Amino acid sequence: MKLRIAGLVPDSIVDGRGIRLTVFVQGCPHHCPGCHNPQTHDFEGGTWDDTDRIFEAFRQNPLLRGITFSGGEPFCQPKPLKALADLVHGVGKDVTVYTGWTLEALEAMHDPDVDALLGACDVLVDGPFLEAQKNLDLPFRGSENQRLIDMNKTRETGRVTLLDLG
Repeated sequence: MKLRIAGLVPDSIVDGRGIRLTVFVQGCPHHCPGCHNPQTHDFEGGTWDDTDRIFEAFRQNPLLRGITFSGGEPFCQPKPLKALADLVHGVGKDVTVYTGWTLEALEAMHDPDVDALLGACDVLVDGPFLEAQKNLDLPFRGSENQRLIDMNKTRETGRVTLLDLG
């Protein structure tokens, strides 16, 4: 399946727990002031890649804990990312997704493709980057408003459960 990407980082340690392959998708409607990746905003930028090729690159590194979808806005391309997430889960690894929307806003979309990608997330980092709340001491996020949501526990309990990093 085809996916428009801005680039890949094969061994990131800043985009979630453990060593991760990070997929930076191309295209973002949020345009957050102070965004760390403004080059990913243009929906016509980047290059096309194939989810199977990205998965093969993922499989080449046995040290990876999982894959991270960042951006850009991953929920603008939910179908190919869900397919890629399924492949990653198939080899027992985890999936982290960054989004400028909140979990509640994503759920309110009532979009089956968005819901499917949400269902494939192990960790969701949600909320727009807010420059006024920028904090470089936060693990895996850039501003105080953003949440690290443990999606497995959230689905289990029916309420938003933040990730325990301890």
